[in-house]
Amino acid sequence: MNAGGSRCRGCGSDRLTTVLDLGAVPAADYFPSADAAIGVEENTHPLRMDVCEACGLAQLADDDTRTEEPRGVEPQALRDQAADAIARVAQAGLLRGTTVREFGSPHGGTWLPLLAERGFRSSTEPADIVLDCFGIMHEPDQAAAIKDRAAATAPDGLLLIQYHSLATIVSAGQWNALRHGHFAYYSLAALRRLLKSAGMNVATAWEFDLYGGTVLVGAVHGAIEPDPAVHAILAAEAEHTDVAALRGLQHTTDQHAERLRAWLTATTARGQRVYAYGAASRAVALFSLAGLHRGLVAAVADASPAKHGRRMPGTDIPIISPAELVAARPDSVLLTLRDLLPEVRAEFPELEGHWVLDDPAGPSERW
Repeated sequence: MNAGGSRCRGCGSDRLTTVLDLGAVPAADYFPSADAAIGVEENTHPLRMDVCEACGLAQLADDDTRTEEPRGVEPQALRDQAADAIARVAQAGLLRGTTVREFGSPHGGTWLPLLAERGFRSSTEPADIVLDCFGIMHEPDQAAAIKDRAAATAPDGLLLIQYHSLATIVSAGQWNALRHGHFAYYSLAALRRLLKSAGMNVATAWEFDLYGGTVLVGAVHGAIEPDPAVHAILAAEAEHTDVAALRGLQHTTDQHAERLRAWLTATTARGQRVYAYGAASRAVALFSLAGLHRGLVAAVADASPAKHGRRMPGTDIPIISPAELVAARPDSVLLTLRDLLPEVRAEFPELEGHWVLDDPAGPSERW
């Protein structure tokens, strides 16, 4: 199977339909030096989502980017959710055995310490528990990636895969989850088909509020009847994961960019200074499509020191430290990732009342 978009990354079918086309945008994981002229150190790349009519897998079309991302700082929300997830799996009586293997994610973070506290040791052999938290979406060949994880799971083991729900992406208008390097966007139905092709079946699933809606599936080798939680998720996601629903993301995209720029233009016209927080990869396409610049957003603060002294791709907007943000005393701070709100409110009380949440319907809610 090639790494391009002419064949489905999951089943190999050529029955692919484009449902979202963002045109040419900067690579989401390369943050140029703040001193580099725009266009000198970066290029734009086509960014498109296709869906396979044969297996239902939503996926990144062609990706010609070859970049490296400055490692971010794992948000507290992600760490809290990981602990919650392991606790739920244990409560279900499914943390059996003594060995664990983890397929990591480029975004960092690990669940291994949580398993070590429960007596598990890491292994390179087929393990009793195999973990993948947001890792598998980074694999261009989805069929091969699933087979690798199935082979790493012991015959009586449990494979745990966590993913950002495609139904959430559609229902919440999270179109900017589409980015270079993220090759698949899962419905439970599509992921079940992928697992089945590798001889595994979904036994159970858990839902979490992280990113607006994520799912953790537990899969085992051989035939098994899925529990009611699986059937409930399948029923709930159906209306949001067909081709017609996915095509609605295009309208959401266009409106999001227009409304954000209109709000920023009106706010700065009143003499107010707007900063942003969160130089996240999913903000790159939004900033690009909205045509943002320093006249609208003075700077973007980020917790990752690796991004300081750089700028948002395709813009002249610099990335600064949180300390610099506080010192600037902005009138408004646009929070690019809603999940960070509890963390930043607790860490930066000086900015209370200045937080504005980015939303496809337009920036709203001052915290």
